Amino acid sequence: MLWALIAGLCAGCGGSVQQPSSGGAAGGPLAADADAATRLAAHVQTICTIAPPRDHEHPENLERVARYITSQLEGPNAHVTQQVYEAWDKSYRNVSVLFGDPAAPRLVLGAHYDTDARTRTPGADDNASGVAVLIELARRLHESPPTGAIAVELVAYTLEEDPGFASRNMGSMRHAAMLKDTGVQVIGMVSLEMLGFFTDEPGSQKFPLPAMAERYPDTGNFIAVVGRPEDQTMIAGVEAIMKRAAEDPAVYSLAAPAVVRGIALSDHSSYWRHGYTAVMISDTSFYRNPHYHTPNDTPETLDYRRMAGVLDQVEAVVRHLAR
Repeated sequence: MLWALIAGLCAGCGGSVQQPSSGGAAGGPLAADADAATRLAAHVQTICTIAPPRDHEHPENLERVARYITSQLEGPNAHVTQQVYEAWDKSYRNVSVLFGDPAAPRLVLGAHYDTDARTRTPGADDNASGVAVLIELARRLHESPPTGAIAVELVAYTLEEDPGFASRNMGSMRHAAMLKDTGVQVIGMVSLEMLGFFTDEPGSQKFPLPAMAERYPDTGNFIAVVGRPEDQTMIAGVEAIMKRAAEDPAVYSLAAPAVVRGIALSDHSSYWRHGYTAVMISDTSFYRNPHYHTPNDTPETLDYRRMAGVLDQVEAVVRHLAR
């Protein structure tokens, strides 16, 4: 019901969507953030080089990355909390920061910080890019906290990659279960999954179904909002807000059954399993990025200018929905 109301508001809000607020004093007029791309690049570089490989076989490396994320999420208007848990006789943790009343209905945004153990990938796009956007979003929310009745929680997850994926050891699965068990009302969850690879080369974009090529561009220079048919109202609302916030990258959406390859392959699926509405924002992963799960997924392959555009779009979603 809440998302039906939000979608109706988005459809008719025109220029009333609150634009991204970047830099400046908290609560006051905010200037354009010309340095966003530089900061995003610095976060990706740090995450990829601070402790490779950052996978389930190297919890000590994941811990170093978690400490970096913690230091970046801390700020004057919210405090970082840790969800520590045991898996395979080792200790792992999610890192989160909550803006607003803990008892209020909550919007959750998350990104995983671990990488695939089989390929020893640096994981720049997958998924240092998502974590970098999460960190910069937290910085902006500390500078100018969201206003309204909805609390905003930002979470950096561990163990999204195999063998954690879709198991009880997946960081987002643990987080979703904790919210469910404690009775937290979640209005929706947004997974930030691979946000940095863009190309203007024709024919660079692939699709899980041939018919999709008739509806979507064949050039991989857009960002996608993805979910199941039952998430369509949230998908439409998020897409509308993002389009109004920034023109580049262009925004497209897809609602398809979870059995379509790629639809469920991120942390949003953990929230589906616990009865929550959730969507993924993504550059479409292996349907575009040839470096996916390879040693070539390095920081220099990403487009930080367009990543900064995605940051603006995601911030607009948070500020609009939090009101």
